[in-house]
Parts: sequence; structure tokens; C-alpha cells
Amino acid sequence: MLESGPELACTPGQTVGPFFGMALPYPGGSDLVDAAHPQAVRLHGTVYDGAGAAVPDALVELWQADGAGRIPRRAGSLRRDGTGFTGWGRGATDAAGHYAFTTLAPGSASGGRPPFFALAVFARGLLDRLFTRAYLPAADLDADPLLSAVDPGRRASLLCVAESDSGRTGYRFDIHLQGPNETVFLAYEGGR
Repeated sequence: MLESGPELACTPGQTVGPFFGMALPYPGGSDLVDAAHPQAVRLHGTVYDGAGAAVPDALVELWQADGAGRIPRRAGSLRRDGTGFTGWGRGATDAAGHYAFTTLAPGSASGGRPPFFALAVFARGLLDRLFTRAYLPAADLDADPLLSAVDPGRRASLLCVAESDSGRTGYRFDIHLQGPNETVFLAYEGGR
């Protein structure tokens, strides 16, 4: 006969979802700066599954440096008071699988390497989040050790597409979870 110990609660990665749209978004979570900010840009795209269908219940998180390449270390990322840039945001996809952030174009955080948005994706069918990067369109792909290690045929999946709407700069970055257009995802080992 086996002795039973205390029952342990399941962690989010062990439960059946999706529950992202219900539990994790918060008001202003996808607005890292106010849309009226003179340097505001829009980063948006669609999350697609392996069959090419939009994922209506995914959650996308964004981390980034500010326009000068400084990584914000300010507490209070969940508070959106309109006065500070925290470098972090979270937004759920809508019924059409679309996500959007109002933010700043990132600067290079590391000596001459191309600037990028760091993204994490939570979606149904994933036990753990996926990590990727969205590099600005003019990125020098050979200046980044990570990019130079990626198969040249797949590097395009890590590049934003520049857009302009009413004179305001923006970027589109679609995320393909699987399939022939699969986005390159990163694995972090040993806490790095």
C-alpha cells in the first residue's frame, strides 16, 4: 500500500487551457507608451497555428530596450500611469488571432548588435511558452551572433515588416507556431 502525501496543486503549465484571455491580460497591458507619445510605434501581427489558421486565444508578451538601447529596470510593469516606459507588456489575441502593442522602436542594447523586440507566446497546445525575437527590418543580420547561427533560409521569420499608417511608423510581425513558415523559436538553457 502506497502512502499518500499532501496533494500538490497544478501549475498553469500542467492545466488544461486555454485560460490566457481570462486570467492574464490587464487594462493597458499592451500599451507600453501612450499612443500620443511622439515616438510611439505599433507592433502587431497575427498568431497562426500549424495549419495556417489564426489562434484566437493566444497571449503574447513583449520585452524590449527603450529607443536609446537602455533596458528598463523600473518596478511596476503592471501599472500603466502614462508617465514611464517599463519595457514590458502583455496582450491577448483577438478572435482573428491578432495582437498589437503601442511601444517605442527599440535601440541596440548591446554594442552594435541589431535592435529587437523579445517576445514570448502562450497558446493552446503548448505546455510551455515559446520565445522568439522580432528584429527591425534594417537589421544587420550578420552583426548578431544569434542570427548568424540561424539557417539563412529561416532568418526572415525573425524580421519585422515596416509599415506606415497616417505618417506613424509601425511594424508587423506574424508568428507561425508550426508549419512551413514556422517562426524561429529560441531555447534558453541554464537560466540564459
